[in-house]
Amino acid sequence: QVHVVESGGGLVQPGGSLRLSCAASGSIVSINAMGWYRQAPGKQRELVALIISGGRTNYADSVKGRFTISRDDNKNTVSLQMNSLKPEDTAIYYCNVDCVDRELGSLRRNTYWGQGTQVTVSS
Repeated sequence: QVHVVESGGGLVQPGGSLRLSCAASGSIVSINAMGWYRQAPGKQRELVALIISGGRTNYADSVKGRFTISRDDNKNTVSLQMNSLKPEDTAIYYCNVDCVDRELGSLRRNTYWGQGTQVTVSS
């Protein structure tokens, strides 16, 4: 079993910054990718940023130049630095971990989600 825990959400004024962190723990053998998704009220969950093995990153067009994703492979953590925040960035942010884990002696590729952390951008 793999556990994913996010932290760092909160209330910030437009133009401000927040840093989200996510830690994955448990029976992880290797991590293929870690990413951040968000879901605003009444909208579908969408990809914000993704970082895969080797360090290649992918960002939603709406956050390019403002958000930066980074990963610490030794600690199985991923962070999202969010700058120049806008009201439309308001959403619940979820961490996603695509990994190979061990369960009952077998290796499986699975995707795990955190519980989400609220980010509110408002004056």
